[in-house]
Amino acid sequence: MANNMSNNPLGEHEIIRIIQARLTSMPDMPVPFGDDVSAINLWGMQTAVLKTDMLVSKTDVPKGMSLFAAARKAIVMNVSDFASKGVMPTAVLAAVGLPKALATKETVAEIAEGLNAGAREYGTYVIGGDTNETEDLIISISLFGTTSKRPTLRSGAMVGDILAVTGLFGKSSAGLRLLLGNYQASESLRERLVDAVYNPMARLREGLALCGGYVSATIDSSDGLAWSIHELSRQSGVGFLLDHLPVATEAAEFAAQNGIDPVELVLYGGEEYELVLTVAPSGWAEAQARVQAVGGCLIPIGKATSTSQVRLVLGGKELPVVARGWEHFKSRV
Repeated sequence: MANNMSNNPLGEHEIIRIIQARLTSMPDMPVPFGDDVSAINLWGMQTAVLKTDMLVSKTDVPKGMSLFAAARKAIVMNVSDFASKGVMPTAVLAAVGLPKALATKETVAEIAEGLNAGAREYGTYVIGGDTNETEDLIISISLFGTTSKRPTLRSGAMVGDILAVTGLFGKSSAGLRLLLGNYQASESLRERLVDAVYNPMARLREGLALCGGYVSATIDSSDGLAWSIHELSRQSGVGFLLDHLPVATEAAEFAAQNGIDPVELVLYGGEEYELVLTVAPSGWAEAQARVQAVGGCLIPIGKATSTSQVRLVLGGKELPVVARGWEHFKSRV
């Protein structure tokens, strides 16, 4: 009998593709499989938007993160995907799996407080959920919201569009290396880098400000900047040429102190929870003004091209950007 077992497990993205290929697609889905959220048409012009994502302690909770911060992060992970589509979350369901060792009054209260703090921070409420006994801490969040505007997909980028992000990159990657590896940083720098890991922020205000046709394509960057750009490229059928690397000052300082290439931190780190988006040149000024009006920033980093490649101009040379980022079942910190 042939042995179909493999020593090389599938990655998260391939697992998702296999599952989706065996599902019957709902007719007239406003958001197709493979985007940041799911959606169904309601009455009139209303669309229901849904998202579910789970936090697992082994892969998503770094050393030293409190249960409060972990529960809050579970909310942020999901809100960030709503932000990328410009949708305000209305309600949260939280399913919490607990090992017996964590099933105490103190730890359960801390998790609940983290869930509530994350929900209220983004103007929504936890309205119910489920609990069960598990081998590892698992917090699975389901988010619900409605919109009368068409959610911006990953597939709308056009040749010539400006590629932009809502913040700088590399702090989370540097902070995670500090927590898990033998790296050095001053006390002040360490505090800022670790805080980026423990207290991530979703760009909901920016996403809401850009909803309604101001951008052509969007994606949440939690799996890494390089992977996010490649995903926009794949789904939109365009390439990208990056002429500016959005390096956080702290990431550059950390890279210099530890002999690390800052390009690695910026492109391939993950868990930044910024928005990566494209804007038609004619709408750039308006999009930038709308984001600035809510206290955010919109940083141009390149343009969409007619090729299928993603490349970076660095030191006067064009270098390939690899389609790599964080991926469950494959990535190791």
